[in-house]
Formats: sequence, structure tokens, C-alpha cells
Amino acid sequence: MTERTFRVTVRGSFAALSAEQRAELAAEADQHSMLFATFTTEGNLSYELAPRDVFSFRFLATGEADEDIVPAGARAEAAAASWLEERGYGYKNLRSQAEDMSKAALSKRQRKAQAQG
Repeated sequence: MTERTFRVTVRGSFAALSAEQRAELAAEADQHSMLFATFTTEGNLSYELAPRDVFSFRFLATGEADEDIVPAGARAEAAAASWLEERGYGYKNLRSQAEDMSKAALSKRQRKAQAQG
């Protein structure tokens, strides 16, 4: 079987942040802007505190079959929860969405490049 790449996005909200935690996150906000979010194997955190206390982690995972996407999402949620808990950040409404990149639609530019070989 061939290895597939999954993009997993874990979303949630911070909950009951202390003033100190909020200040810590605000000080690092430029490093975690949603505008610069990328998918990585270790997970990439982005958040916005101003409008709402929401965050997302973006993970790259792999598998060999369609069935592997569900455990990949569960592992990503567990990794995000672990990261938050290690730092003492409360959270709520943790949920994940995964996409199998082998089934993603190609853009016009990608189709052209693929046709050219």
C-alpha cells in the first residue's frame, strides 16, 4: 500500500485563562498568527485572543488506508490536549477535522503541472 498524508485541524477555545496566562499568550501572539499557520508533524498552534479565545492546531499525519484517518484525528486531539494541559491552559470544545490529501481536488495550476510531468 502507498502512504497517504492527512491534514488534521484541531480547533477549540481557551477556557478560564488567568490574567497571567492571557498576558503570556498575548506576548507570543505574533508567533502564533492564523495568517502564518502551517501543517507540521509536531503540530502548529495559532490563536486569536482579541475577538474570541479560539485556537487551532494543524498537524500532518500519515496512514495507508481510509480507516487510518479517524485514529489520526484522535491522536491529533490528544496531542493538542496534552500541549495545553502541560502549560496549564484550560480549554473547551476540542474537535478535529481531517482531510486525506490523496483525495483532495487539484487546482488548475496543479493539474497543469501534473500533465506536464
